[in-house]
Amino acid sequence: MDHDLSKLGMTEKELFSFHDHSELESEKITAPRYSYWQSVFRVFFRKKLNIFILSVLAILILFAYLYPTFTEYDRFGQLLNPTAKHLRPSAAIQQFGFSIKWILGTGAAGNSTFDAIWTGSQISISLAFICAAINMTVGVVVGAIWGFSKKVDVVMMEIYNIIGNVPAILFTAVMVMLFTATFWTMVLALTITGWLFIAAFIRTQVVIIRDREYNLASRCLGTSTVKIAIKNILPFMTSVIVTLLATEIPSYISSEVFLAYIGLGMREMSLGRLIFEAESAMVTPGWEFEFWSPVAISAIISVVLYVVGQNLGDASDPRTHM
Repeated sequence: MDHDLSKLGMTEKELFSFHDHSELESEKITAPRYSYWQSVFRVFFRKKLNIFILSVLAILILFAYLYPTFTEYDRFGQLLNPTAKHLRPSAAIQQFGFSIKWILGTGAAGNSTFDAIWTGSQISISLAFICAAINMTVGVVVGAIWGFSKKVDVVMMEIYNIIGNVPAILFTAVMVMLFTATFWTMVLALTITGWLFIAAFIRTQVVIIRDREYNLASRCLGTSTVKIAIKNILPFMTSVIVTLLATEIPSYISSEVFLAYIGLGMREMSLGRLIFEAESAMVTPGWEFEFWSPVAISAIISVVLYVVGQNLGDASDPRTHM
């Protein structure tokens, strides 16, 4: 052995050293730090398609909220000018000069269709986000309580069975008839019963997981029901809630467009109102831009919101973080 070490030209002390043993260090578990939301966004942005879709959504929102602040949209600004009405994009540019506001032509009142679309988009998107925030907040809270309490379950099931069998369009029609058809009337109409269906869905999810072993252990240790719901149940359902939100936001835009199309929309120039007023332009040669432009923007906003939400919901599932 000494002969072998001499060949290496090193002493035994240089080759070997004692390592101190620490019981405290040996008990520590070495694992990488885990951040849930960092993992969510890492998985979400891993797909280039999500980056593209999110960029499209950002452009749409910027146009909807910033563009109207830089232009003074006057719906009846050209009303007394008969030559400004129902112009194709080429004719509008020829008459008023090249500008981004004339690239979609003019409407029945001689107003810029491009300006009208982004003003309407701002109203429709705001309506969707406000309704989603109200319905999701109330629905998730009530659904969590509903799923845990058997006494609340008995009462809420009766309410759900009664209201759930009444078409939502009837509630909306009553709201419009009782109050002026304004933005906040539409918010009230879409949220007065909308939260109930979300609560019923959340209640079903809570019932599925409330009696699992770790929840039973928490209950035996004296943990309150509220704390179990907040700490054990709702975090487990994050991906479900995000996926549900992905379907809720675009559905309000679709509902607003549909209600306006059948004459129950609000008075503000939302996307639905624009489509409703341009209905006759759909079949009139040369006027098609007035109808199809807001239809296309409404469809793009709804699809983009849905895709972003669905992909974010998939990324919220911890099983995808491996």
